[in-house]
Formats: sequence, C-alpha cells, structure tokens
Amino acid sequence: MSPSRIDASIPNVQTAALVTEFGGKVQFKADYPVPIPGNNEVLAKILYTGVCQSADQYRLSDLDTKLGTAMNADGTPVTKIKFPHVGGHEGIARIVALGPGCGDDIVIGGLVGIRFASRICRRCEFCLAGKEQHCIKSTNHLHHEDGSFQEYIALDADYLTILPDDIDPAVAGPILCAGLTAYKAVMNTKLKTGDWLVVVGAGGGLGHLAVQYGKAVGAQVIGIDGGTEKEDFIKSIGAQEYIDFKTSKNMVEDVVNIANGGAQGVIVAVGSSRAFSQAADMLRVGGTLSCVGIPAGKVFIETPVASIVIKGLHITGNLVGSLKECLEALELVKRGIVKPKITVRPFKDLENVYEEMEKGQISGRVVLKVAND
Repeated sequence: MSPSRIDASIPNVQTAALVTEFGGKVQFKADYPVPIPGNNEVLAKILYTGVCQSADQYRLSDLDTKLGTAMNADGTPVTKIKFPHVGGHEGIARIVALGPGCGDDIVIGGLVGIRFASRICRRCEFCLAGKEQHCIKSTNHLHHEDGSFQEYIALDADYLTILPDDIDPAVAGPILCAGLTAYKAVMNTKLKTGDWLVVVGAGGGLGHLAVQYGKAVGAQVIGIDGGTEKEDFIKSIGAQEYIDFKTSKNMVEDVVNIANGGAQGVIVAVGSSRAFSQAADMLRVGGTLSCVGIPAGKVFIETPVASIVIKGLHITGNLVGSLKECLEALELVKRGIVKPKITVRPFKDLENVYEEMEKGQISGRVVLKVAND
C-alpha cells in the first residue's frame, strides 16, 4: 500500500534535510520517500521543528550528531549513526494517516510531538519504572530513525506524544527536548518554595527554560551568564539575581553571599568544564548539583569527596525525561507559566542555523517552519 492510496493528498516523495557523513553539509533532497505507516504506526505531517543545539546543552544534539561530536555515556563519540542522517527531535506534526492496528484514541488531524526517543520495549526495568528514556532496547530520532527535518514522518502509535489541540505548535517544539530536560533538571533538585536555585548558562536555549521552571516551583533563581544584555533578559523571565561570569571576581563567593550560605540547587546547563569545577562549591549543606551540559571529552567533576560527604551533597544528571514528564512540562507552557524564547525561521535555513550555533550566535531556541500550508 502506498501513501497515495491512503489519502490522495499525501505525496509519495517529500523534501528532507540530509547529512550524508559526519561534518557534512546539509543537503535538501526533494525526492526523499514519504514513509509508509506500518502496523501500529501513524503518518504525520510536520508543521514545525526546533533545532537542538550543543553550545548550551548536552552533546546529544542535532548539531553534535551532524559534526560527529555526540557523546556516549563513557565520554566516547557516538559512531553508530544512520546515514543518510535526517535529524530533528523537537517536532510538532499533525496525523494524516493511520497504519493497521492503531487504537481508537488515535485520530487523523490530531497533534503529536516528535521527541528524542522513538521506540521503547515497554518491558525492561526502566520502562516499567517510568524511566523509559533509559530503555535498553530503545531507538531515537537522533541516531537510529529519521527525525523531524522532513515533511512527513512515521511514528510508533503506542508511544505517541499526543498534544492538546489548543497548544501553539511553534512554541511547543523546543519543550520536547530542551524544555523537558530543563524541567527534569529542576525536579531532580527537589526544591521547596523559597529555596535558592542557581542556573549556569541561564540565558541559553535550555538555561532560560530552567530559570522559568525553577520559578514555577517557587524557587528564587540566580542566573549566571555573560553580558548586560543577558542580565536584562534573564531577570525579565523571573531570576531574582544575576551574576556575570565575565566580570565576577569570585562566582562561588557571590552565590554564597546572595543565598546566605549557598544554594539548595545548582543546574549546569552549559557544556563547560570550568562550570562543573565550581558548581558544587555553590551548594549549601544538603544541596543538589543537577548536571545537564556535557563538555567535550572525558571531563570530571572536581569536587573533593570530603566536601560531598561532610556537606551531604547530592549529584544527579538526566537524559531528557519520560513521556509523562514531557506532558507535565508542556502543561506549564500551555498555561503561560513558562514562555520559551523562540525565533521562527524557514526550513531551508537549517545549514545557516547550524553555522550560527557553532559561532555561538543563537539566543533562545530556533524553530523551523516545515509545512508550506
């Protein structure tokens, strides 16, 4: 069965953004096949997609995969990538066709998200515990399957991110990765109302969301970034205090003074070894360091064991989050509590966006408009 027999309006070919080798240029291929939805799959038309960047996040991004700098858990480069590579895992799409076996709750016209994880086993210990992002048999839209840098995509109907019809599709995309990661990082700190939270890289695509999710749980937020423009922006989204790493003589001392002994939580949202070398020292007794950014290579947290033991510190990390946590993060956006800073650009700007990311010229998140209608 071909897509055209499912619905005459669905073409057999589409435009997709391909990378054929590590470090290669983006190529827009106009005759890339439209996938045929198999058993228990849906076909969705992509409306918008965010572009995941590495400068302020972890080395599992679209840009890192393109460059060949994406990291495994042991700090070695990810080399098992599907080529040609169609990236994108912050997509918003509308269901246009159903494969055989789909449940009655899945309807044509419904909005769905394209996230990092594409398929899970649903039976391993991590799936059963609601931590399916760590599924031992999982596949993802970054390394194994075509992602949202194309016009149509086939998705597993049993692991769909079903979205409410009244959510803004342009704004929702970045929440599927950056927002979810930021939300999970805040949840990992277990903050109470009035606690102090430090966000290192607070003006970046992930950091500015961590500031807002921290504010949403009642934390007092200290944003760390560079420059007066970042200060204005970070305070405008809810941070009480700002520390400019370019001018601060001692950032640890600044945090300890502001938070009267140290913060209850620190989120490092940048891939900077220097940031990790100081982060734990910003914590008060019983505080939690929430690691998000991954520096290049095998970088270690340089915190003395004595400090961890005597101060009772907690160190945690997170790989995005579960589907349940994703929907929780989206709900705060839908209610207007968290407001992503996005810039919408044409789909074919992707290569330019990558170049700007490499130069550190991107503020907030870039969203590409994929659908022509």
